[in-house]
Amino acid sequence: MASLSTAELKALELFALQLAEAAAKVALPLFRVADQGEVSKDGHSQGFDPVTEADRGAERAIRALINTHYPDHGIIGEEYGEERSDAEFVWVLDPVDGTRAFISGLPLWTTLIALRHHGRPVLGIISQPFLKEIFLGSPLGSRLITPEGETPLKVRDGGTLENAVFATTDPDLYYDGEHAAFYNLRNKVRLMRYGCDAYAFAMVALGTMDAVVETGLKAWDIEAVIPVIENAGGVVSNWHGETVGQNGGQVIAAGSRAILDAAVGYLKPVAD
Repeated sequence: MASLSTAELKALELFALQLAEAAAKVALPLFRVADQGEVSKDGHSQGFDPVTEADRGAERAIRALINTHYPDHGIIGEEYGEERSDAEFVWVLDPVDGTRAFISGLPLWTTLIALRHHGRPVLGIISQPFLKEIFLGSPLGSRLITPEGETPLKVRDGGTLENAVFATTDPDLYYDGEHAAFYNLRNKVRLMRYGCDAYAFAMVALGTMDAVVETGLKAWDIEAVIPVIENAGGVVSNWHGETVGQNGGQVIAAGSRAILDAAVGYLKPVAD
């Protein structure tokens, strides 16, 4: 499998930034407004799985650009499914990750854009347009991009679990034996933060948090995160401590291998 050249990566990074900008143009005007076109999907574990016109419109905008500029690339998106998912290059999209935060007016939602090459994510963007922050990762490095410029991203080494700051979206998303494993881990770490969705992964890459643990993720929830954290010096795995597969699932991301391995010790007994 041939690796991508620097020129190819730069071009793809610039295009990914265009996709994030297009999504922001759709989502931002709908943020903190009274009518967001909200509906509820059925069958979610918490009984309420919201989707808004921001989700749908942002994904439509991204898909239109991909199909115009890279018609041979595949697309996997949360709202509109798959196109050419067996292509050499596949974009994996979550137009608004953290829709509950979005409809609550909290600037913790993000747009997640990943690019798979031969089945593995090589480029990722975590975009928070209200805060004017884009976390971008590729083999060219991980950077925080703001109107003021670019800053390299670097994870921190939090030392031990006892000193570590962790995050998870919501403990109620854990099932059966996962609950006990999660609470045992929570009771070991210094601090566990809730409700940040994918923005917490960005904080691991930024070096302000040490790890994020999640369950039940889809590909579009995690694939953009992997290049951002890994190219900032961090590690991402499933609860077995192995490479995350294309279907997401149980995931942990950390700034150091030592913290990830220590956390996996609590999670592995209930890993799928």
